[in-house]
Amino acid sequence: MKKKTKKNIWYITLVVVEALCIIALSFMIFVLLQDGFDNYGTNENQSPQTAEEQKTDFLTDEEGVMIIENPDKGTESPEEVIIPINRVLFEYIEVFDSCGPHFEGECLNARSGPGTDYPATAKLRKGVVLKVDGEVERDNGEIWYKVVFDEWLRYPERVKGDWYVNSDYVEVLLDEGDKTIWDHGKATSTKEIIVDRSEQKLYAYENDELFMEISISTGLELTPTPRGTFTVFKKTPSRYMQGPLPNLIDQQYYDLPGVPWNLYFTDGGAVIHGAYWHNSFGRKYSHGCVNVPIDKARELYSWTPLGTKVTVKD
Repeated sequence: MKKKTKKNIWYITLVVVEALCIIALSFMIFVLLQDGFDNYGTNENQSPQTAEEQKTDFLTDEEGVMIIENPDKGTESPEEVIIPINRVLFEYIEVFDSCGPHFEGECLNARSGPGTDYPATAKLRKGVVLKVDGEVERDNGEIWYKVVFDEWLRYPERVKGDWYVNSDYVEVLLDEGDKTIWDHGKATSTKEIIVDRSEQKLYAYENDELFMEISISTGLELTPTPRGTFTVFKKTPSRYMQGPLPNLIDQQYYDLPGVPWNLYFTDGGAVIHGAYWHNSFGRKYSHGCVNVPIDKARELYSWTPLGTKVTVKD
């Protein structure tokens, strides 16, 4: 009786081992057929959500990203697919109906709330560009945009309360916002901007063909626009310029929200941008930047990619 029991135990054990071997072999065949054996346990074989959670790199200026999809039946290798990257766009407003550079005419008021029954918080001149973060529609059909200052401000205490702007006096724009390349290497574009300080002119070229010629204002004697060869390394549709600046002889006070269409070309803060606060183009006027008329600044900004060469000469 004992011998028969031992024989039954060995027989059952053998059957269990054979079953486990068959299961393991079947699993290996299944993985091989799915062409995932080499990648088993990596992100390629995890769910899209899990792989995305583990990714830490930010997508920058690529227009597409390559992914590997499972092959169709009958193929031996995965298919490489380029998926476009949809850029994140932010909402801006540009004032087109308001007072002139020296506040002549009727100015558009930013208000502390969404309506003319709220106090005015700032006077906005024609050409101002501001970033907005939401809108309010009143019962009378009026739409008011809420302005947001999400940039570093030298004198933040100057901004008093909230700013709301009536939609009837502005144009809504979509833009990627701040774009930056920190590598100040050689220019990577076939486009070039030449700033002539003696002529007070800006010339924009593409493949040696003139695209734009405009009168500008460069820096005054105490705050000259630096000479040399540079690269546009940062773009932003709007910035808040405030003075006085430290370490400058000229300690003039100024407070300019929504300076439009900025092209940075030096670490010291020299920028090509629109200027809505004067009409003195053709002569020196600025604190070191290159001032461009507002009717040309947006066109120049749209035309100029990061990596554009900038030459400032006399």
